Amino acid sequence: MAHVDEARVGRVLERLEQGHPSSQLLVTDPWSIFYLTGFYAEMFERFSGVLLASGKRPVIFDNALFPIDSYDNADVVVFNDTDDIASVLMEHIDPELPLGVDAQMRSGFLLPLQERGAAASFFLGSYAVAQTRARKDERERELMRASSAINDAVMAELPSLVHEGVTEHEIAAQMLALYRARGAQGFSFPPIVSFGANAANPHHEPDDTVLRAGEVVLFDIGGQHEGYCSDMTRTFFFGEPDEESARIYDIVRRANEVAEALVRPGVRFCDLDRAARRVIENAGYGPYFTHRLGHSIGLQDHEPGDVSAVNEDVVEPGMTFSIEPGIYLPGRTGVRIEDLVLVTEDGAEILNSYTKEPTRI
Repeated sequence: MAHVDEARVGRVLERLEQGHPSSQLLVTDPWSIFYLTGFYAEMFERFSGVLLASGKRPVIFDNALFPIDSYDNADVVVFNDTDDIASVLMEHIDPELPLGVDAQMRSGFLLPLQERGAAASFFLGSYAVAQTRARKDERERELMRASSAINDAVMAELPSLVHEGVTEHEIAAQMLALYRARGAQGFSFPPIVSFGANAANPHHEPDDTVLRAGEVVLFDIGGQHEGYCSDMTRTFFFGEPDEESARIYDIVRRANEVAEALVRPGVRFCDLDRAARRVIENAGYGPYFTHRLGHSIGLQDHEPGDVSAVNEDVVEPGMTFSIEPGIYLPGRTGVRIEDLVLVTEDGAEILNSYTKEPTRI
């Protein structure tokens, strides 16, 4: 029989009690459902959820089109496409208690519950699961390390694919095989391959741009290993770089390393962003660092929480997030250097070991 992770459910309910005492929570995000139950299915327009409440067994709601095992510590409610979802849910929601829902719950499912008074009140309860998922347990930390080790190995292969006349798309098309050969299930996000001026677009999609001598080659890549994501960016030079490209590479690398050196429990995320941004601003390129310093990562490449100027939350042990400063000169070039960090009890572990030394291909 399948088994709900009771320790994770317990931590979610503790967070829920702190913010909304004596309430219940309906989780509909598929990755959060997987985190709690081990069951994953992309439902598209159909409903799936887990109802949590202190002192009660979790209730898993599943569409009959997606077979699910029986659970030894949870109840499974199976319904079909013609059932009225609100009625199904209201058989298990306590009408006397407030109900928390997550940000992923579709309005088409939420509004009927509100209109029919399914709960005493409704509130956004995403924080309870998001805060719990943010602090990885020991098993998750090992999977994050393993996923990043695969990413390091793939990055080490990429320079061998670079030659004059190759296109971005031709390199990107070879990457999936590299991940699968190392045991990854696939990408954690579509790979970014950017040559020359395309590197000035942080989210450039690989196209038929042909590589020319003297240009930068930017790789932003990540894979998924046993459900956990990796993410890393390195910028190379194809031949001899021009003076400014070499200079901004050094600035971005210093910004990356300054921020990473500050990561430890208790530091604020906004202070990490400020430290990296100050390096770039002091060098005169402040307007060309156009995004936040980083994002949280785990089961998804982008999870709730970020490393930004407005996030005053403090870093806690078990959190994993990116440190990825960049300088982007429109129409000319761009440089980004990204690592993942895992916060330990007294500092931080950099999950990527691939060199950040300026490298010419």
